Amino acid sequence: MKDVTLGLVGVGRIGVMHANNISALNHVLNPQGINVRLKLTDVAADHARSVASGIGAEFLPSVQELIASGVDGLVVATGTGTHPDLIRTGVDAGIPVFCEKPVAMNVADSAPVLDYIRDNGGTVQIGHQRRFDAGYLEAKRSFEAGELGWIHSLRAVTCDMTPPPVEFLAGSGGLFRDCSVHDFDILRWLTGREIVEVYAKGSNNGDPAIGEVGDVDTALALVTFDDGTLGTVSASRYNGAGHDVRLEIQGSAGSLLVGLDEKSALASAEAGVMFPSGESHRTFAERFDQAYRSELAAFVELILGERDNPCTPEDAVAASRVADAAQESLETGLPVRVALSARDHGSRS
Repeated sequence: MKDVTLGLVGVGRIGVMHANNISALNHVLNPQGINVRLKLTDVAADHARSVASGIGAEFLPSVQELIASGVDGLVVATGTGTHPDLIRTGVDAGIPVFCEKPVAMNVADSAPVLDYIRDNGGTVQIGHQRRFDAGYLEAKRSFEAGELGWIHSLRAVTCDMTPPPVEFLAGSGGLFRDCSVHDFDILRWLTGREIVEVYAKGSNNGDPAIGEVGDVDTALALVTFDDGTLGTVSASRYNGAGHDVRLEIQGSAGSLLVGLDEKSALASAEAGVMFPSGESHRTFAERFDQAYRSELAAFVELILGERDNPCTPEDAVAASRVADAAQESLETGLPVRVALSARDHGSRS
């Protein structure tokens, strides 16, 4: 049996989800001869102790003590502003790091982090969980097998049922950076192509407080790929039918729709059509429950040297560049070329 100890930093909304998923990993990995243990820390010590006690994990008072206690990998689920320093801490300790997206608050701040990881031989996996969703994986397989022919249109949708707290939105970087960045990542990943231009529009018809903190509650981006293919990426904080994440891929030989199942947050206007009949997802955690579990299982395999990195920091920063361009277009009302950089080591240019 191979023992792997993960150290989790941050037990807020995302961190608690990761803690529960890590504690359940052994159901999947024990048959493969892998045993996973969890240690965690958070500045909210009482809350962290309670979380640890509830799932049989060990609480440590600080990140430094967590690492010193002996961990094989570091899972970062703290606020975005802390990501660069915690990534560096893990790299300095010589252990692989799993970090929720994004790498840093903005692309400019991400560049020195990429350099630090590269210069110090670090291993960092970024949490773009959609790469582990069964529907997206099947769409990528089908496209690469030639079953769809060449793609002529892509339509990505990500809609929350209800908006997050305004306090969160105030520091999120905007709807494109917080939400649509997942779509920008999956479009690059699935097609193997770069998005080179974005034209974005947004609106604010919900809570005025969202606009007051500089965000929009609904947005649409027209994206152009480096081969001329067109796509749209739409997002909203107000989708009362449920949490809705879909990707429509239309090709010269066939079409696929990711996210169309009995829990889809939509209804048909056609007579006699009862599909879908299930209850829609309420949150992103429900929609991607299995994907979140799978990405952490992949991180354990990465620690053990049994797989390649499924989402590099360079990939994440490339998606963030598209999100930055979308935000700039939203603010200026003009199409914006996506700034590609030689510092995105390994990214397609």
